[in-house]
Amino acid sequence: MTDLSEMNGNAMQTQQPVDAQHSGLDGRVFVWAALIAVSAAAAFVVARALTVRREPDPTSTRIQSLIDEANQLLRSLDEQKRN
Repeated sequence: MTDLSEMNGNAMQTQQPVDAQHSGLDGRVFVWAALIAVSAAAAFVVARALTVRREPDPTSTRIQSLIDEANQLLRSLDEQKRN
């Protein structure tokens, strides 16, 4: 028969490798969780950058309106020449 101290010693020996495996598993889970979090953050930043619409520059808007006005004046001059 085994006495109680041997049984406790055997139980402790079998429990230590399980704890070592558990801590190694915790490390891997942490690494994967961190990798997933970083990937999600990167995807969010890229999606956000692609969907942000910039307001038109006031200068380019003014230039475009002047071009449109000039084209309208040219058309009206061409019509006057034909008549």
